[in-house]
Amino acid sequence: MGLLAKGTSPWFWPVWAAALALVAVALLWNPWAWTLAVPVLALALLMLNFFRDPDRAPGDGLVSPADGVVQSIDEWEDGRIRVAVFMSPLDVHVNRAPLDARVKSVTHVPGGFTPAFNKDSERNERVVWLLETSVGELEVVQIAGTVARRIVPYLEAGAQVRKGDRIGIIRLGSRVDTYLPPGYAPLVKVGDRTVAGVTTLAKAP
Repeated sequence: MGLLAKGTSPWFWPVWAAALALVAVALLWNPWAWTLAVPVLALALLMLNFFRDPDRAPGDGLVSPADGVVQSIDEWEDGRIRVAVFMSPLDVHVNRAPLDARVKSVTHVPGGFTPAFNKDSERNERVVWLLETSVGELEVVQIAGTVARRIVPYLEAGAQVRKGDRIGIIRLGSRVDTYLPPGYAPLVKVGDRTVAGVTTLAKAP
């Protein structure tokens, strides 16, 4: 895997090219161009950090699909437990498979762009993953936020994934929900930090 996450080039390269052009102008022609070059270069470096995609070895049990902070742990209407992880602009935004699985379906659901920490974000733009695992069906939901306007799935229905494999990215955002399979209990609590593909989110009893 390269330095940048798959699916980021439409956002990153124009900013990086502009930054380098302004630096070149500042060095070769007009020192005043630094007033523009510095903030644009800073933005390019921020996006480089935002779209990074480090290699990782998968952790034990059912692992977190996202980097971030556990925002909530709720018992859902059907009895499943939902663990919501909020991703800040400083987190890696590539999401990963929590278990070995076959992708049953990948469904895009149109919606709004409310901040991901807001209750109304339940109606936000999202991509719903249904994964068939050895312990039953596992649902992972990528949710867009105020700034996040594009969810990029890497896989299609029928694909086989290993635990920790990359499944997609939310460009500039924002939250990932995991609905635990029956019998799984969360090993994290609200406020804990998670690392996608590494942090054990839950284990079977």
